[in-house]
Amino acid sequence: MTEEDKKVIHTFEGKLRHFMFLYDELKQENANLKQLLQKKDNEIKQLQKDCKELEAKYTDLKMARTISLYDKDIKDTKQRLSGLVREIDKCIALLNG
Repeated sequence: MTEEDKKVIHTFEGKLRHFMFLYDELKQENANLKQLLQKKDNEIKQLQKDCKELEAKYTDLKMARTISLYDKDIKDTKQRLSGLVREIDKCIALLNG
């Protein structure tokens, strides 16, 4: 084996070690990013759950406001309640049907 061949092999080994090092770094970075992505997915799911709960509370609050005796427009309140009763009746009919 000539001196030139030894030099080429040595250069190749150095580059190979360097690429292996870079591969390990990228592998670790990928694992960290996957972990971060999972954490963010969990946060998104929790925020969506919180949003649904807040929407339900808001709907309940609007309903309570509508039904409130302090509402000046009693006729409007009666119409809304009648609509709700009709919708409940439809739901009961669907459940029984």
